[in-house]
Amino acid sequence: MSDEQRMVIVGASLAGASAAETLRTEGWTGQVVLIGNETELPYERPPLSKGVLLGKDQTEVSQLHDRQWYDDNNIDLRLGTTVTALDPNARTVTLDDDSQLPYDELLIATGSRVRKLDVPGGDLPGVHYLRTAAESQALTDAYAAKPRVVVVGAGWIGLEAAAAARERGSEVTVIEPQSTALAAVLGEKVGSLFADLHRQHGVDLRFDTGVEAFEGSDKVTGVRTSTGEVVPADLVVVGVGVQPNTELAEAAGIEVASRENGSGIVTGPNLQTSAPNVFAAGDVVRWDHPLLGRSIRVEHWSNAKDSGVAAAKAMLGQDVAHDAIPFFFTDQYDLGMEYAGDVPRGASYDVVLRGDPASGAYLAFWVDEDNRVLAGMHVNTWGAIDGVQELIRSKKQVDRGRLADPSVDLSEV
Repeated sequence: MSDEQRMVIVGASLAGASAAETLRTEGWTGQVVLIGNETELPYERPPLSKGVLLGKDQTEVSQLHDRQWYDDNNIDLRLGTTVTALDPNARTVTLDDDSQLPYDELLIATGSRVRKLDVPGGDLPGVHYLRTAAESQALTDAYAAKPRVVVVGAGWIGLEAAAAARERGSEVTVIEPQSTALAAVLGEKVGSLFADLHRQHGVDLRFDTGVEAFEGSDKVTGVRTSTGEVVPADLVVVGVGVQPNTELAEAAGIEVASRENGSGIVTGPNLQTSAPNVFAAGDVVRWDHPLLGRSIRVEHWSNAKDSGVAAAKAMLGQDVAHDAIPFFFTDQYDLGMEYAGDVPRGASYDVVLRGDPASGAYLAFWVDEDNRVLAGMHVNTWGAIDGVQELIRSKKQVDRGRLADPSVDLSEV
């Protein structure tokens, strides 16, 4: 590759910015163009639902670098710019001013967007979603008045939003159609532990309950549930998941998985799409994971960063296999948790607990029928996650009794 060649990255996200940075640290001296439709400098999302929402931090803490860093590293950062089309045959992207930008290698890092709740009153003022820096700031400002908050969805975002609202003095109700918190992610047993945590902090949890409508005229005043009850609300936070932004790839004829198959732009382990010279990273990519032996899509911070790095190296022609173990974390009240691994949809597993959840510090493992650890997490047991990841990567058969025994080192289970 020559210095005249151009790397174009669509999506000034954590994945996109990590890729741009990696191109430079790996010695690429050609052009790097990083395009984002938001006006904020590239940022990471975890602080937005944690320190920022608690009113402790400003949204600027989430920024990866200041503007000068991009200038110093000769990265052409184009904010407030939308890519409207890409042409893998001509190797061009079309921008929202109808200009075309040629590329030699292209990375799609367009991320994901929130799923909207399509019910009457869904567009009322006071109904919030939490994905972008601007949305985080708006919700943070609204929390200052200690409103009555109703959270729709007991997933990670919903629970973090609920915890922040409670810590800032609001009455909080959580409405969730599943039988407990995080049921689809962690299962009933561990999800119930998170539900108990929120009950202990005064959150009113309504499980097995859907939302029929948001009440109000010029502002939301309540949430009508599937039971017919109207729960009073001065503010609503909706957290019902995200969907990957695959439209550009689909329109360009690049292979994309159906929603039934988990969505996402389909790639091999090196994150190259079905189109030559086009790669994908972050929330939008569904890749063949070489360690897990199946395709996965991951919507968490660590994958955005790790896949951005891997994609950049692949764009430079390096032999790359993105094999990082999925990882995420949460902070709620006095609970700190880290999780590693991936449990396939529909998989049979048992949960093995290590330690007493009532103590506030324990580990949980998702173990398959062959006694192999699919995933594990710790709660307030710092330093344990490396051992969890080693168990997953080793694929060793474990003794469940020893796995549950805190006196046995994880390397000897």
